[in-house]
Amino acid sequence: MNETDYSMCVDEEIYNCLNLDNPKSFFLFAGAGSGKTRSLVEVLKKFREKNIQRLKLQRQKIAIITYTNAACDEIKRRLDFDPSFSISTIHSFAWELIKPYQSDIKKWLKDNLKSEIAELNEAQEKGRPGTKASEDRSRKINSKLDRINSLENTKKFIYNPNGDNTSKDSLNHTEVISITVDFLMTHPLMRKILVRTFPILLIDESQDTKKELIDAFFEIQKIHADNFSLGLFGDTMQRIYTDGKSNLGQNIPIAWAKPEKKINYRCPKRIIKLINQIRSEVDGQAQEPAKSNYGFVRLFIADTRKDLDKTAFEFRVSEKMAEITGDNNWKELNNEVKILTIEHHMAAKRGGFSDFFTPLYEIDKFKTGVLDGTLQGISWFSNQILPLINALRANDKFQVSRIVKKYSPLLSTEVIKNSLTPREKIRTANAAVQKLYNLWSEGNSPSLIQILNEIYQSHLFQIPDIYMPIAARLKTQENRQTISLENHSDEDKIINAWDNALKSSFIQFEAYFNYISDHSRFGTHQGIKGLEFPRVMVILDDEESRGFLFSYEKLFCAKELSEADKKNRLEGKETTVERTLRLFYVTCSRAEESLAIIAYTKDPIKVKNHAISQGWFDENEIIDNLQECYKLLEAPE
Repeated sequence: MNETDYSMCVDEEIYNCLNLDNPKSFFLFAGAGSGKTRSLVEVLKKFREKNIQRLKLQRQKIAIITYTNAACDEIKRRLDFDPSFSISTIHSFAWELIKPYQSDIKKWLKDNLKSEIAELNEAQEKGRPGTKASEDRSRKINSKLDRINSLENTKKFIYNPNGDNTSKDSLNHTEVISITVDFLMTHPLMRKILVRTFPILLIDESQDTKKELIDAFFEIQKIHADNFSLGLFGDTMQRIYTDGKSNLGQNIPIAWAKPEKKINYRCPKRIIKLINQIRSEVDGQAQEPAKSNYGFVRLFIADTRKDLDKTAFEFRVSEKMAEITGDNNWKELNNEVKILTIEHHMAAKRGGFSDFFTPLYEIDKFKTGVLDGTLQGISWFSNQILPLINALRANDKFQVSRIVKKYSPLLSTEVIKNSLTPREKIRTANAAVQKLYNLWSEGNSPSLIQILNEIYQSHLFQIPDIYMPIAARLKTQENRQTISLENHSDEDKIINAWDNALKSSFIQFEAYFNYISDHSRFGTHQGIKGLEFPRVMVILDDEESRGFLFSYEKLFCAKELSEADKKNRLEGKETTVERTLRLFYVTCSRAEESLAIIAYTKDPIKVKNHAISQGWFDENEIIDNLQECYKLLEAPE
């Protein structure tokens, strides 16, 4: 069977699951570069030809949940923006489900806020009075009490899946997901409405969809199996977010279909051989190449016990790859080669935003929001402050006016409508904008805390709840002076993380935003999932990564497992090695033509021996003798 026939058979199997009279749920294994989006679109086009009128008559739709807005827009375009298909991100989908139940949302929020206040009060009783942590908790309690009081006057809640949601009547991203899960698990009517509205629900990148939501969808499918089809598209080897369901592909119900897309349309033969070998001990899934070209893979090992200029070494590697492949574009390291790192701390250090990134990424529940930019405090800077400053830099008065009118409480519709002197309100807003922009005068780059303080004083924008304890504290110089004198065991870790992150400069935030928007020359497994590049350089460096969740030295047996790793392995839990292996797979599988992997290590022999013994590389594909790069080279300009 040729690759076209094979692909059509897989698509046909998926299509047969979408039988409205006899629905069947399925989990589609779709490895790297397997064309799952194409299959999704082709299956839906066929469904549209044969069944769409029936759905329209019953006022039903097919729901497709994607992971990113970009994927959502692409699928909409390929399906001609057909309204019979409800295509959205998980946050948008969740909001549309719960939005009609305003009174239930209000009750959930009130109960949740009371629970959070009770926890804060308990911490207050245990903590020391008069400390920064105590005062921050007090402000958080007051902020939550204010929100409870505001609920009484809230007629309708709002939510923007791509916005900041800072007003008292808005929900944040975490609340929307939590409310949706709770409603689906505890309200049978909600489940029936979901099934009645969307008899078919398809979830792309299901391995990274929040596990609580996946569990809720599994429960709905179990209850309504006769009239509901749940289709999961994914690859557990490409799970990269910590809040995804870890064992998704291993616990699929027996009655489900399990189609597989095993042809890789992206990578050449040699790279497919490598990624097949990487995952061989995990699940045995192997792909076959669609391309006829062989491709190139090389492992460069650098001994960090010697004095080493890493930038110079990486340029020398790019020159060597140009020589090996005959592709001179490898010499254009900054423009023609995609540099991928195995861990975010390393990208943050190299990208110049570690002071902002590191404190936030160390908070477990912040990780996903930091990586995708949806964390409330981050989106405030990225959606309001950054566009405003860019508009001011460009002297784009129209854009400045649009941003201020859209976001500023100084120019809200209600304020202007009730004002006897609306022109004065506009002058006040303009003065606030100018005073903010003065922080950038004479080439300065203000700190984020300076920006926050200025906006808090001028009321130019609504301050997110997460920043209120910090902004309020800035009023008194005494509080700032007592921070270093306190016992930090009583700190609020979340407030402390923001305190540290906000000390960083606006330049660092811009570099961070470029990174998560994939406008940086550095990338990681998260930012490049689903993307592909002709030339890829993967950099493995535990010293720069600082992370404890990942360690390529452990993966290559150059470093012993920690006691926690050993304990987790005995208990059947995921270890550092398994996490790192997945990321190694994702980064290597991005290459369309050639792949260079650089391993910085203090034990080159162990790394080399393990790479060969695992069957990942042949000995002639490993280069560990670029000694001329050690300190003797200066980094190119």
